[in-house]
Amino acid sequence: MSSRLQVAALLLCALVAASCGSGALAGVERAGQVPATVAPETATSASQSTVRPTASPSRQQTALSAPTARLARLEPPSGAYFGINLDWGHDSVAGVSRRLGRTPSVWVTFAGFPLSAADLEALGTEVAQVRAAGGMLVLTAEPWAGLQTVTPAAADLFAQQVAASSSEGDVPVFVRFAHEMNGSWYPWGQQPDAYVQAFRSVAAAIHARAPRAAMMWAPNYGGGYPFTGGKYAAKPGSPAYALVDTNHDGRLTGSDDPYSPYYPGDDAVDWVGMTLYHWGAHWPWGANTVPERTKFADQLTGRYDGQNGDERAVPDFYSTYAEGHRKPLAITETAALWRPAGGGPSELQVKEPWWDEVFSAATASRFPLIRMVNWFEQRKLESEVNDVVDWRLTANDALVAHVRATMPGWLRFAAPPVP
Repeated sequence: MSSRLQVAALLLCALVAASCGSGALAGVERAGQVPATVAPETATSASQSTVRPTASPSRQQTALSAPTARLARLEPPSGAYFGINLDWGHDSVAGVSRRLGRTPSVWVTFAGFPLSAADLEALGTEVAQVRAAGGMLVLTAEPWAGLQTVTPAAADLFAQQVAASSSEGDVPVFVRFAHEMNGSWYPWGQQPDAYVQAFRSVAAAIHARAPRAAMMWAPNYGGGYPFTGGKYAAKPGSPAYALVDTNHDGRLTGSDDPYSPYYPGDDAVDWVGMTLYHWGAHWPWGANTVPERTKFADQLTGRYDGQNGDERAVPDFYSTYAEGHRKPLAITETAALWRPAGGGPSELQVKEPWWDEVFSAATASRFPLIRMVNWFEQRKLESEVNDVVDWRLTANDALVAHVRATMPGWLRFAAPPVP
């Protein structure tokens, strides 16, 4: 089907399909257990909407309404979805599943906002793969032309397109809108007022138009904040600078809160998430280093003081946003940096301890609100390193053997084990 015809078909589907069944969710299972149907796909509970964001009273916020339910939209009743950030151009759902020996339940993709014809064509192909595997999709929507493009009309059209994709493919969709907004490397970065308004516009449209979709708010881990030197860093003297200067000392430093200025509000957010990698020991990045034993937990909770430096000024994300705002938490992107040309520790020596901590019984016990973890399964040129980094989990036979042998029972997969 041509891009133009596909766009028309998707929009038509959105207009006629208000809701659909939950076949894809019914196939999700926990490792070592029989398939278990995920709880109803409804929005956050009334008690969740009582905690309000630390936002400027002058912000014009879109009114939202949310049905009452026990679980957030698409939240599993127990355990955590295991997901993959797939290199769609060079790999496939079937390929990763075959190498891993299990079929991940969540697959991450990236697209522009608004969705172009090319985005919709690629999304249709990706949804077909995910549908065949019985999985779910994290759609990372990136407004490359700036937050001013996120008008109510654009948000409504986007929501119709998401509804069409999820309904036509019977694939639930998590919308990760304008991720890592606290960073200085994206056109939507460090603009808290404009970001909150844009997120809330998209959330209102998604909640109204796409019953099988959930809104995910996902900043970058705050170590290194405010990420000085980035192209899109907040400029001194600007209104955005005043908002991100949370301690009001006239300077933007690591003492300022890297999360709270960007929180869109409990009624707009179904899931909270975080990008959290082992990037190495220190800047400049690129050296292969073995992660410390508790690095993941320490960074998630604002207790990290190690090879990367003292980052204890970073707030406890888990207690504040998962527990405090009563939201399921997704680790939207994670992996351990290994540079093939970097020398030092081997790939197995770098990635195995990171896998072991992130997917340990201790992590599941200490952080029960972690309901999704997505590994970044790509080998790519990283500008911060100016070299190729291999983040992948399934390209090394020894690492795959370790992953298979240590796969925890609390992870939820999309299908029974692959022979």
